Amino acid sequence: MLEIKFCKRCLYSTAHPLGLTLDEEGICSGCRVHEEKDRLDWSLRFEKLKELVGPYRDKQGMRYDCIVPVSGSQDSYYIVYIVKKKLGLNPLLVTYNKYFNTPLGIRNLANLRICFNCDILYQNVNPLSVKKIVRTTLRTFGSIYWPILAGQTVFPVQTAVRYKVPLIIWGAHQGLEQVGMFSHEHEVEMTRRYRKDHDLMGYEADDLLSIYDTLKEEDIWQYRYPDDYDLKTVGVRGIYLGNYVRWDPKAQHEQMISEYDYKTSSFNRTFDCYDYVDCFNYMDLHDLLKLYKHGYSKVTDHASREIRFGRLTRQAGELLVHRYELSALKYENLFCDWLGVTSLSLKFMLDQQRRPGFWIQTKPNEWKFNGWSVQRKKERVNKLLYNDLTDPFIENNSLEYKQESQSRYITLGKGYP
Repeated sequence: MLEIKFCKRCLYSTAHPLGLTLDEEGICSGCRVHEEKDRLDWSLRFEKLKELVGPYRDKQGMRYDCIVPVSGSQDSYYIVYIVKKKLGLNPLLVTYNKYFNTPLGIRNLANLRICFNCDILYQNVNPLSVKKIVRTTLRTFGSIYWPILAGQTVFPVQTAVRYKVPLIIWGAHQGLEQVGMFSHEHEVEMTRRYRKDHDLMGYEADDLLSIYDTLKEEDIWQYRYPDDYDLKTVGVRGIYLGNYVRWDPKAQHEQMISEYDYKTSSFNRTFDCYDYVDCFNYMDLHDLLKLYKHGYSKVTDHASREIRFGRLTRQAGELLVHRYELSALKYENLFCDWLGVTSLSLKFMLDQQRRPGFWIQTKPNEWKFNGWSVQRKKERVNKLLYNDLTDPFIENNSLEYKQESQSRYITLGKGYP
C-alpha cells in the first residue's frame, strides 16, 4: 500500500507528482506559498513588472515587444489583457493547434485576437505525425497530451528565436500555484529543465525515437527546444505574470466574461466551467489518465484552489471530488475515431496505466478505486453534510456541436459566426 499524508487545509497529498511537503502543522507547501497572495504588496510587484518589461518595449511601435502563448481557454484572455491593456505592450500571440479542438475553443480564440487587436501565429504540425506520437506516448507512458504540452511550451520559444523577440510572457507557474515549488518572490522564469521534468514527464522529443517504434525524425523535429547558443544570442527569457499579479483564475475569468465575452462550458468531471473549454480531451480522457496514474484528478486541483481562496470549505471540496472524479467519459468515441482504435483497444491501453496502490483489481476487467479521496475518507470522523459551491461558476455556452453529424475534432478553425 502506498503510504501518503494529506494537507490539513486543502485536498493535496504528499503523492503529488510535482512534489509537496507538509510542515509541522500539517499544512502543505502549496497552501503556505498561497498565503503570500494576501501578504505581498501587489502594487509594488506590478511596478516591478513594468520596470522589467520596460527595456523590451519598442519605442517606435514598429516591432513586437514580446511573445504571448495563447489558446481558446485557460488564462489566455487575462494574460493578453495585462500585456496589452495594463502594460501597453505590442505582443505577438502564438498558439499550437492541439487538434482536439472544440467549436467553443475556436470561437474563444478568434474573439480573443479580435477584442485585443493582436497578430497571431498558428503552429499546425502534420496531424499524421501527431497521431503517431500519441500512439507512442499513450502506449509507453500513458499520455495522450504529450505533443500538446510539448508544442505549447516550445513553439513560443522557437518563435522568439526566429523573430528575435526575446521576451516571452506566460501566465502562472503551475509548480508554484499547486505545490509551492517556489515563492512568488523568487520570480522564477521558464526553463528547459522544468519543461522536460514536469510538463513533458521527463521525455524530450528525441527520447521518443526508438528502433522498436514507428516514429521517425520527421515526426518529432518540430518539438525540439532551441539550442543554448540561439537562446543566448537572442537573449530569450520567459517570465510568469503570476509572480507580479495576484493570480486568481476564477476572478480573472469572470472579469473576462463580463468585459470581453469569454465563453464557458460545464464538464462531466469537474465543477470548474472555465478551464480548457477549447479541448474535448483535457477534462475527459486526459483527466481519467491522471486519475489512473496519480490517484486524483483535476477536480481535486480545482477544489484545492477554491479552498485556498476561501470560497469553498474543505468538507464541501471533498464532496465535490467524490461527485465528479469517477464520472464516465463523454467524448471517448471522438478520440477513438480520430486515433483509429476501438473502444476495447483504448480500454486495454488505459488499464495498463492504473497505478497499484490506487487501483486494486478485484477480477478481470474490474477495479476498485483506492485513490486520494478514498484514503482521505478513512481519516474523517464526522459525517459530512452536502454543501454546494457558495460562489458558483458561470456557464454561458457548451462544448457540444449544433448538429450531431458534425461531431468530430476540428482540425483547422480560425473564425466563428
